[in-house]
Amino acid sequence: MKKFILIATILVNAVIFAQTGPKIEFKDKDNTIDYGKVNKEDDNGIRVFEFTNTGDAPLIITNVQSSCGCTVPSKPTEPIAPGKTGKIEVKYNMNTGPIRKTITVETNAVNAEEGRVVLKIKGEVVVKPVENLLEKKIKSPMMQ
Repeated sequence: MKKFILIATILVNAVIFAQTGPKIEFKDKDNTIDYGKVNKEDDNGIRVFEFTNTGDAPLIITNVQSSCGCTVPSKPTEPIAPGKTGKIEVKYNMNTGPIRKTITVETNAVNAEEGRVVLKIKGEVVVKPVENLLEKKIKSPMMQ
């Protein structure tokens, strides 16, 4: 019986201690930002992932890395205090075609496996259609 109580006490303490520390919670559903269908000429490619430190210790973002050079992330330079929010800015270079990129965020968060969180961006970049004014003039109702 003493062994059971000792083991139970150790397990309860392990669970309690595992719950303390910085925790990161992102605002976006599934940690994904959807650009949707955007015109290359009308969009600067910048999006922001907002997060909150829901833990009880300062959250430190140690590294933010993209899956390719076409996506440039930037991270906060200062620790995020408990209850405060932070931002990770991502700039996509707006190459025409589908967007499917990942950003790996390395932190000291206890609620992320090995402190890593994967963010995703998706969407499609299209070229803005060129309006042909001559064609528009020919199709005008007054010409019929």
